[in-house]
Amino acid sequence: MNLLGREVGIGLPPFLICGPCVIESEALCLEVAEALRRLAGQTGLLVVFKASFDKANRSSGSGYRGIGMEAGLRVLEKVRAETGLPVLTDVHEASQVAPVAQVVDMLQTPAFLARQTDLIAAVGASGRPANIKKAQFMAPLDMVPVVEKARAAARAAGLAEPAIAVCERGTSFGYNNLVVDMRALVEMRRTGCPVVFDATHSVQLPGANGTSSGGRREFVAPLARAAVAVGVAGLFLETHPDPAQALSDGPNAVPLAELPALVDDLRRIADCAHGAAQSGLASR
Repeated sequence: MNLLGREVGIGLPPFLICGPCVIESEALCLEVAEALRRLAGQTGLLVVFKASFDKANRSSGSGYRGIGMEAGLRVLEKVRAETGLPVLTDVHEASQVAPVAQVVDMLQTPAFLARQTDLIAAVGASGRPANIKKAQFMAPLDMVPVVEKARAAARAAGLAEPAIAVCERGTSFGYNNLVVDMRALVEMRRTGCPVVFDATHSVQLPGANGTSSGGRREFVAPLARAAVAVGVAGLFLETHPDPAQALSDGPNAVPLAELPALVDDLRRIADCAHGAAQSGLASR
């Protein structure tokens, strides 16, 4: 599939969706985006900057949500202008899709909202590429009708089939815990879409801290390595200069200084996995 001017898919270098969980400030976003711009230049990978203007699904009403849509879009517009990186952000309601699509390069639907038909249809009819996250309560193949909703909306709007990626971010496993079934990364290919693995939210412990979610950052790298070995088109990796001070999802964010080494590791694994697949070893 062509995504933002680059071909993506199995056998091609994985693209990256990276950035802080939420827009904390313009300065923070520009700091992270500049580091990602350097990473893109050094690796040749497609890197999409990600930050949310609103986190509408906080564990507690006192949790930090963000700076709002109007101010957030100004920050994202500046990130794109100053770094040249494509930008992505979440939309939570159908009414947000049109104004957000005028600014960002790619839309994302939060996992909890994968079954919200009006939202998925609005994203499909927006004309923008999208990363649609699989809900923690859904089976991998439940994403097939979700994608069809988006495609049907695009057809009804007289648009070409949208560039859609589907994203795995773990499945609920008891209380306050997620598990990643690597078989899902294969099964979700039946949507006909490139599969993205969200390595940082997959190690989240939802609501585990009472008024906020916890996380097991030490498992980000092992799960990302496993996903790349299985075969994915892209990786979602939230990152922050100081995760301990992050206002959202710090426990599962990759420290910004550690991101280049992790990406280098993942690129080498991807090269090995592609070589094995071409030689037939992957199916044995």
